[in-house]
Amino acid sequence: MTRADLQRLIDDKTKPTGSMGRLESLAVQSAAIIGDINPENASASLTIFAADHGIAAQGVSAFPQEVTGQMVANFLAGGAAANAIAAQFGIPVTVVDCGIMHLPAQRDGLIDMALGRSTSDSSTGPAMSPEVASKAITQGRHFASGIGSKIVCFGEMGIANTSAAALLAHKLSFISVAELVGRGTGLDDTGLSNKREILERAAARTGELAPIEALAEVGGFEIGTMAGAMIGAGTSDKLVVVDGFIATAAAALARAIEPDCEKAFVYAHRSAEHGHRALLDWLEAEPLFDLDMRLGEGTGALLAVPMIRAALSLFGMASFSQAGVSGATPAS
Repeated sequence: MTRADLQRLIDDKTKPTGSMGRLESLAVQSAAIIGDINPENASASLTIFAADHGIAAQGVSAFPQEVTGQMVANFLAGGAAANAIAAQFGIPVTVVDCGIMHLPAQRDGLIDMALGRSTSDSSTGPAMSPEVASKAITQGRHFASGIGSKIVCFGEMGIANTSAAALLAHKLSFISVAELVGRGTGLDDTGLSNKREILERAAARTGELAPIEALAEVGGFEIGTMAGAMIGAGTSDKLVVVDGFIATAAAALARAIEPDCEKAFVYAHRSAEHGHRALLDWLEAEPLFDLDMRLGEGTGALLAVPMIRAALSLFGMASFSQAGVSGATPAS
């Protein structure tokens, strides 16, 4: 069915037209993308892309780089917030190594898509070569082709990746660095000031850049791979649930490379991370909710899944004729 057909179907249900608000447009978008109105068929999955960032050497994060690998081990063991929420909804979690510096000793279940063991420090030079940046997009697209679920949630893990996301968002949108830089994992005022100074220096190294060039200069392995996966999923009948600030930077990159993929994007939430609001506004994206979350990992995207399924359940309502309910009286 076309979106127009789906909208007519929703409008004919036993309720005043539009009375379920944005849940109705979410239902129409979701059904149009996945090609199914039955919420029981709306399978979901979470993929967490992980990598390290060379700019972490500049002290832009409150945590050491070892934490990336340690958290990957936690994901694999099922002990992280993303695992807990995913388990509640019966959503499988996949973890992908895009370039972790300190690999965990126990790596059973970890998918190897590493493009290196960390990007280079983007405050002093390119984060990666253009060839590696292109490979990140390509491997992400290929990865998405193997996802079997109808709803795809993407999360991330990488110390200093809010810095990479802020720089990438700046290069794509021209929003000022100051508007995009936040505390990340919990920097104090001194740390935030240092982070802002480092990122201003990194941004000043280059002028206007094409999307792949921007990824190469200031991005991250996991952000590029996620962007590629968003393109692949968004152009192949999958609903892409965009998480927080870092995932939204990946979505901005995906849109810049392949604009058509955005029709499949559902922006889950507005993160408390400074800069997310400005980036969402630039994208003209209205997220489903705002709970002051700023963890990442795909946690916000996971919480959107039951809302999407609830939206699809509206198609199961009775129509006015089925229920024997009179419709609205036409205006005279």
